[in-house]
Amino acid sequence: MPDTTQQRPYHHGNLRTELLDAAERSLRVRGAEQLSLRDLARDIGVSHAAPRRHFADRRALLDALAESGFLRLGAKLRAAVDEIEDEDDLPTRLHAFASAYVRFATENAALAGLMNSSKHRPGATAVAEAATAAFGQISDLIEEGQARGELQGSDPEGIGLVLYATVLGIASMLNSGMIEPGRLDELVDTAVTQFLRGARPPEPR
Repeated sequence: MPDTTQQRPYHHGNLRTELLDAAERSLRVRGAEQLSLRDLARDIGVSHAAPRRHFADRRALLDALAESGFLRLGAKLRAAVDEIEDEDDLPTRLHAFASAYVRFATENAALAGLMNSSKHRPGATAVAEAATAAFGQISDLIEEGQARGELQGSDPEGIGLVLYATVLGIASMLNSGMIEPGRLDELVDTAVTQFLRGARPPEPR
């Protein structure tokens, strides 16, 4: 029987986007270790050589997928915060930010895992920049709160890291089955409330 894979087209519409979509589906089902450019080419019906026009190797594809994930996450976080009409309502904006993150991380568990494992990998500059842009929004919110005297401290990035670590832990516990999905809103609400309580300036005596 002839090898029909050799007859597949080299080009296939927006190949880069289709490869990333196929890679995310594969990641969700089989995990990062089982992802291969050859299998993805077969899945979307192009020649084995076609993906290398966009991704030099499997690692480059995974990095691009992680970068794309952070860009999507950043957009969702921004949209969630922007929905709050009162720009001075820090508690509600932080709740919206935290809730949007946990929902993204639990609805896209495999992708979130790849994103977190990729952002500090040496050479993954684009991934790191996309991650910084996404999570930099929380530093901006905290800096605004500090400027209004609602939060104490002088390191918005460090303070934001505390809240990020908390919601990351909630998402990880939800994804591992340690926490029931129905407790998501309750836990996010508690986490942000406790964070704000600890970060507020002490009451004058």
